[in-house]
Amino acid sequence: MSPVKLREVLTRYGIRLRKSLGQNFLISGNVLDRIVAAAEIAPGDTIVEIGPGVGVLTRRLALAGARVIALELDTRLLPLLDESLSDLSGTVEIVPGDALEVDYRALLAARGLAGTFKVVANLPYYITSPFIARLLEERYPFEQAVVMVQKEVAERLAAGPGTKAYGALSVLVQYYTDPKIVLRVSRRNFFPPPEVDSTVVRLRRLEEPRVRVKSIPVFFAVVRGAFGQRRKMLSSALEGSGLGLDKRSWIRVCELVGIDPQRRGETLTIGEFGLLADAYTEYRGETFSGEVKNGCF
Repeated sequence: MSPVKLREVLTRYGIRLRKSLGQNFLISGNVLDRIVAAAEIAPGDTIVEIGPGVGVLTRRLALAGARVIALELDTRLLPLLDESLSDLSGTVEIVPGDALEVDYRALLAARGLAGTFKVVANLPYYITSPFIARLLEERYPFEQAVVMVQKEVAERLAAGPGTKAYGALSVLVQYYTDPKIVLRVSRRNFFPPPEVDSTVVRLRRLEEPRVRVKSIPVFFAVVRGAFGQRRKMLSSALEGSGLGLDKRSWIRVCELVGIDPQRRGETLTIGEFGLLADAYTEYRGETFSGEVKNGCF
């Protein structure tokens, strides 16, 4: 859809785009086609699309053979979507809802759908990290997610230890999925153009988490603590993690698994974080309260 045509459609429905909702609509047919290809759609696949906008990607997903459930937060767009996708009513359903609050298991179960699903989204930048974190932390049974995100966020998702972009979100994503950068997208492919370039990333869910740990909540609490104060040594950063050990105890925990307590968190591999978390659990023994929770990525 050209910018002129998109503007005409929005004007006809009396819709003014809201920057607060991250409404930058993709207008490049080539990019849309490559997103669909990256989703690897098989006939009968169920796809949850986040933020269908005016429905151009939604249509392509449906025509590729998917059943599409599209979540749209902006209720002003619902009449437009109902009209523009009316010929696909058997395979496309537009659902008003907030991607950060919807229970995806309940969403599918209410429609008699079981098993895995796929996620495809041109994500508003402001919900990218919390949406991906929630999708993973809640362990929703998605097979893979193909998402358009801000370029810098994409680099964080795929970053390795020792790099500037590597952080708690990197570990979370790589613990559960195999992230791959699919396509870099210039801001010129959007209307209105955002202030930054974007990247399409595919997160293919692993059959099993990348490492086995005694307690997943403890594992991620250690990860968050290690990255909470990036410039501090590991033992000092973990002292402020809320896990209840002083610096001397953390030094002992690190030594139990052969990790130098003077290293910084951003140098640890996912495997080393696993060793550290398990050593903490063993060190605390029966005194561990078990109240550590996920969150805050």
